[in-house]
Amino acid sequence: MERKIWLIGGTKESVTIAKAIATTRLPLAIAVATSAARSLYPPDCEVWVGRMDRAAMSHFCRQGNIAAIVDASHPYAVEVSQNAIATATAIGIPYLRYERPLVHQLSIKNTESVVELDSFESLIEGNYLQGERVLLTVGCQALPLFKSWHHRSTLFARILPKLESVEVALAAGFTSEKIIALRPPIGAELEKALWRQWQISLVVTKASGKPGGEDIKRAVAKELGIGLIVITRPKVVYPQQTSCINEIMVFCREHYFKYV
Repeated sequence: MERKIWLIGGTKESVTIAKAIATTRLPLAIAVATSAARSLYPPDCEVWVGRMDRAAMSHFCRQGNIAAIVDASHPYAVEVSQNAIATATAIGIPYLRYERPLVHQLSIKNTESVVELDSFESLIEGNYLQGERVLLTVGCQALPLFKSWHHRSTLFARILPKLESVEVALAAGFTSEKIIALRPPIGAELEKALWRQWQISLVVTKASGKPGGEDIKRAVAKELGIGLIVITRPKVVYPQQTSCINEIMVFCREHYFKYV
């Protein structure tokens, strides 16, 4: 069986990486967590759909004869990356992390209205939300953390337009008039209109970079004079990482042709 490069995908950048690897004719296996993520890739791509724990990753690598792992999962998918690193180490195959650039690396500067916190716990335990009209753009999985704040502030949630996301938001105490389901990217004009419509005084987001619209939120917050809280990325020690797709191509060629 021929060796393959395994691309852990699900992000916009992973689609770009997949297309770049495809031009080299290197055998490629892509893994994503959901069928919605599968639809991002061309139909002729080999895409495995489903969530994997460490044991499943190990099985996937052995059965698929994986030569190297390129991890282009979401910056906040910490468990995925940690399991992939452990799998690569255990099996003895190389691992490379694609890390999307931070907004400040793109010369988009912070403003006085931006507060950066290292965790949701720091936000919840602080007094940042008290009495505010808060727009949460943090993903549906974080919404249950804010249950205790519904009686101390007015919370709105922006989530992906998926049934399971709506169900999580409702279970977390958000009523239908305080939920909006939109798929990014969201332009600056729509962002401003939404904030004004709901009379938002504070926005909470994650440091998900330009693909997640962090740059637009920073710019709109500055323009409207609205506070912005950014939850910084989790700290993960990667064996090696890059934000350059050309470096990924070099990595793939180097480790694939070791076995040819």
